[in-house]
Amino acid sequence: MTGEPILAVDDTPANLKLVRVLLTQRGYEVRTAADAVEALALLETFQPRLILMDIQLPGMDGLALTRQLKASLATSNIVVVALTSYAMKGDAERAYAAGCDGYIAKPIDTRTFADVIARHLEAGPRRGQAKS
Repeated sequence: MTGEPILAVDDTPANLKLVRVLLTQRGYEVRTAADAVEALALLETFQPRLILMDIQLPGMDGLALTRQLKASLATSNIVVVALTSYAMKGDAERAYAAGCDGYIAKPIDTRTFADVIARHLEAGPRRGQAKS
């Protein structure tokens, strides 16, 4: 599914750069946002099929942003995958409870990352179901 639009939301520029490089090499159209405000502004003109959502963002965190996106008719069908180094016991469950469709712990495996994203795109949104 190359060419699919993807939004990466992360407050660490190096993480955004890595995700962009890995996914654009596979043909995805990748846009980035450093926080929830920037992501919401971008979503007014850009319709991604998938959002990679950092959990710990300044201001509104990634889980609150995910809940907001999943509650809106305009964005509820976007696949949201939590992408976070905040990988403590119970964090995946909290991500799924907030509406995330998947969960990837950092550091990401650069060899398999694009394939994992392709599988999430293929599966589509799955509210309330845990998957990796």
